[in-house]
Amino acid sequence: MGSRLYLEMKLLEPKKLENWVVVNFSTSCDVRNMFMEFAKVASAKGMVTSPPACVLDENPKNRKKPPSVRVDMMFQQLQSRFKHHPPNFIICLLSDKKFSDLYGPWKRKTLIEFGIQNQCLSTSKIDELYLINLLLKINIKLGGLNHAIVSESTRTIPLVSKIPTMILGIHVSHARAEAPSIASVVGSREWPRVSSYCASLRALPPKSQMIDSLFMPISKQMDAGIMRELLREFHSSSGQKKPAQIIIFRNGLSTSQFKEFLNVEMDQILKACSFLEANWRPKFTVIVSQRQHHTKFFEAGLGANVPPGTIVDSKVCDVQCTNFYMCAHSARIGTARPTHYHVVVDEIGFTSDDLQELIHSSSYMFQRCNRAISEAAPVRYARLAAALMSQAIKPEEMVNTSQGYQLPKLHKNVASSMFFI
Repeated sequence: MGSRLYLEMKLLEPKKLENWVVVNFSTSCDVRNMFMEFAKVASAKGMVTSPPACVLDENPKNRKKPPSVRVDMMFQQLQSRFKHHPPNFIICLLSDKKFSDLYGPWKRKTLIEFGIQNQCLSTSKIDELYLINLLLKINIKLGGLNHAIVSESTRTIPLVSKIPTMILGIHVSHARAEAPSIASVVGSREWPRVSSYCASLRALPPKSQMIDSLFMPISKQMDAGIMRELLREFHSSSGQKKPAQIIIFRNGLSTSQFKEFLNVEMDQILKACSFLEANWRPKFTVIVSQRQHHTKFFEAGLGANVPPGTIVDSKVCDVQCTNFYMCAHSARIGTARPTHYHVVVDEIGFTSDDLQELIHSSSYMFQRCNRAISEAAPVRYARLAAALMSQAIKPEEMVNTSQGYQLPKLHKNVASSMFFI
């Protein structure tokens, strides 16, 4: 796809950006000109944008204070300006540095304490392509849709579009040795759409490999686990339909951990389903996604990367279960590394071709980019959600109680959104 075509493509379902503000922590940004350019790019993509309600500049006296204090003082300005009705969206201009120490405290303040959708950007290099990528993130956070594959729009995805199907992406993120790990699970919503997701996150003991919070009964009627949250969101957003099928992408397990996954995590998922409704038992397909391996493929005789969409499902694959390598993306620099997919359970009954096509299509559903990425979109979303939360919450804030490590909950205003995009 040429760069010009990428620039000219319009958003599939653009949302209007209104009642929004700019928060400026940067000292070297021409805010007025930047947002004039942003408005032009948005208009070309089909999004209507109102002018920002205001631009709040940080007091220069605060710039040497700790990051959390600077964020608190900026929110005091924001609250004094919007006493009764907070803005719908905030664009936060950070410093010229690639990684700002304000990012984590800012995300905690907006997503956990106040529940305001927001987008941070670095002012070091802003051009047309950067603004387009910024726009893709903003539109998704507002509830829009940037693009979709044809089979999703026409409801022709085999075994998925005709039967209520939920797709999960599961990832565990590890910090330093003594810090709690973070379990991140994303679940699809608004079936028959398979491009919209919400996330549920929990803290785990340090270096945990298996998630113990998928099912957490706290009484005979109440379950505080991850699966209950995601199943209820699917039900409420999909016309009061329960998923008859659940496809699970589990990231980061070694082959020796497959059995443990079935005994621990899969067992919790089944219990969560029956806890919600007795005798309810959806069909499952479980796929383990592995990126940490040393297998690479090249075109014979050329030594070049294989074409995007290449699948290898024989000769070099494992013999323990159905598995294949997929190189869905095009590596612009260096050697493309394929993702190794293992089909651990398949109660739904996919053919090899249909399952490979579903995973290949999913690599094009990632809403931050209209090209294929290197893995299934739910896996990438789960990793992004875990990474964001690990920056927003300090390890010492994940208190170890009698019920295990506790992670602060997302504000209800953003909990069902793709805040992690």
